Amino acid sequence: MQAQARDAAVSAPGGGGQAARRIRRTELLLVLALSVGASAVSALISFVGSVTAAGGLKDQAATLNASEAPGRPWLDLAWQLFGITTALVPVLLVAHLLLREGAGLRTIGFDLRRPRFDLGWGTALAAAIGGTGLLLYLGARAVGGNLTVVPENLPDVWWKIPVLIASAVQNAVLEEVIVVGYLLRRLGQLGWTPMAALAASSLLRGSYHLYQGIGGFFGNLAMGVIFVLLYRRWGRVGPLVAAHALIDIVAFVGYALLAGHVDWLPTA
Repeated sequence: MQAQARDAAVSAPGGGGQAARRIRRTELLLVLALSVGASAVSALISFVGSVTAAGGLKDQAATLNASEAPGRPWLDLAWQLFGITTALVPVLLVAHLLLREGAGLRTIGFDLRRPRFDLGWGTALAAAIGGTGLLLYLGARAVGGNLTVVPENLPDVWWKIPVLIASAVQNAVLEEVIVVGYLLRRLGQLGWTPMAALAASSLLRGSYHLYQGIGGFFGNLAMGVIFVLLYRRWGRVGPLVAAHALIDIVAFVGYALLAGHVDWLPTA
């Protein structure tokens, strides 16, 4: 079955009736409000604060993985793990909701059926998008359209790299499962056209990165378009999760290793 048809499939009890549509619409809004929708609102408020502050955007910093308890590494670790695990609760909610309609995460291609396919295409996609994204960020910052992104400022302790990797995987799972697989499925069931659903998914992805600046918004909007098109081609979010995780791992760990040691990498 084509992924586009699967997006539009209606399999829950009640078919495509008005009551079922209202339930799905409410469900979708609640899932977004508990996850990336709330992040989008937060990013917009943060962006307004940045553009109205004194100085240019590039003179301000957006920190992604910050220390939660400076000088107290074990407490800091507890907070980091708490944040990572609780951020995945909306994914568990989506899995539950999909199971209730007789589908599950397998229907959006988030499973272990094709690990070589997912990792292989994910690696290729990460290589293509990662380098382009870095150049776009550096260019946007140079012209004053982006904040200085600080991927991490964790203390130099033994758990730093594992936590950065876990954070990258959490970001990838949350965003691709909800913003691509789940969102497209629900919008299709609600009668949205493929083009409208693509626009909604891409704009949502760009909006919750707006805290980084204009460059972060447009860069992630373009990434969203590519990811939706590939999802519809492959019918799987697995490669997208792999690609996203690899991009973030390279960004987080790379910054931790290179910040202050190379001239081309901006630091706060």
